[in-house]
Amino acid sequence: MEPTQPPQPPPTPQGAPQQQGWPAPGPYTSPGMPYAAGPYGPPGAPGVGPYGQPIRSTNGLAIGSLVSGIVCCLPPLGLVLGLIALPQIRKKDQAGKGLAIAGIILSVTSCLLVLIGFVTGGFGSVVNGFKEGMDEAARTKSPFSLRTGQCFLDDGKLEEYATDVEIVDCAKPHDGEVTGSFELTGIAKWPGESAIDELAEKRCDAINSAYALDTWAVPVDVWVFYYMPSSQSWRGDDRTVTCAFASEDRTFSGSVRSDAPMLTADQERFLEAVNPIETVSYREPDEDPDEDFAANQAWAVEMLAAVDEARAELGRDPWTGVTKAPVAALVKQLDAASKQWRKLAGAADAEAYWEAYDVAWEALPEDLGADARTALDLTDTPPVGEDASGSV
Repeated sequence: MEPTQPPQPPPTPQGAPQQQGWPAPGPYTSPGMPYAAGPYGPPGAPGVGPYGQPIRSTNGLAIGSLVSGIVCCLPPLGLVLGLIALPQIRKKDQAGKGLAIAGIILSVTSCLLVLIGFVTGGFGSVVNGFKEGMDEAARTKSPFSLRTGQCFLDDGKLEEYATDVEIVDCAKPHDGEVTGSFELTGIAKWPGESAIDELAEKRCDAINSAYALDTWAVPVDVWVFYYMPSSQSWRGDDRTVTCAFASEDRTFSGSVRSDAPMLTADQERFLEAVNPIETVSYREPDEDPDEDFAANQAWAVEMLAAVDEARAELGRDPWTGVTKAPVAALVKQLDAASKQWRKLAGAADAEAYWEAYDVAWEALPEDLGADARTALDLTDTPPVGEDASGSV
């Protein structure tokens, strides 16, 4: 049997378009349909290039190596990250080889510089300088952030509105020592500097007295000082007054703190008994009795009350050991002084006042119980240039 020939298509009429030799459109390439998505998605999709190929990711360790190499305090880390990143980049066909190499070079360079610094001592100087700067910055504070017991330097020469102070060791020369603080309460509007100053002077005087009960340990050139709010800081809710002992000549060395927690019961009782005599003596009027007799007589009455309270307190409780005899001797002296101060307080006029004045001072023990202070392990010598009456 002869092979059967497939039927031939009829001849195409002359002038008719010729059929092209392209295969029929498949289901994924039909004309007019969207672009066929390859295994990585269409161009423009996340992680896909313009021709449907995946974008090479940058190795994260390479980036970390470069950053660590730039940061001078992390050179070893940058070197390690770079060495780990290179084989990962080859294995995963990632980008970032240049970053890793740059990080390794920077890290090696930084490590060499640090090593040279340690060998020559230059790096130690930098570290010490940095540490000193940080320490100084930590010591520099606002006056209103000072705390009780801290000693400080004030480059503003102890002005009321100093912006900052430097905290120092109390054993070193300093401008002041903080004794405490208090809040201005019950005041709605800015009361003015004079009103705050008047209140601060009284409150800080009491705070300082409680902070340094052993008054003879306070140098003669040290005085009550305080920082108070300004009108500007008041608007920012600043209501704090900070009290201190201060000296303008910066010859103030050593702490003067001797408050109740630092004293024995006998030391505290003794000082609280005799200190009011000193305190009242400082209040003696500037005017003579001839000029203001009433003021002087009122002061004499205060002095008499202080003497009587001291001798009563010291004679009330029994003293034992080495303190018994000196305290008893002081009580006897105060008994005699009380009689003379009673005459002074009862003077009828300025002339009688003058007649009793010197006798009253002479009857009051000048050292206010130096022997008792020695027995109690307190400061037994008044500040240089100052006697019991407070005169210089």
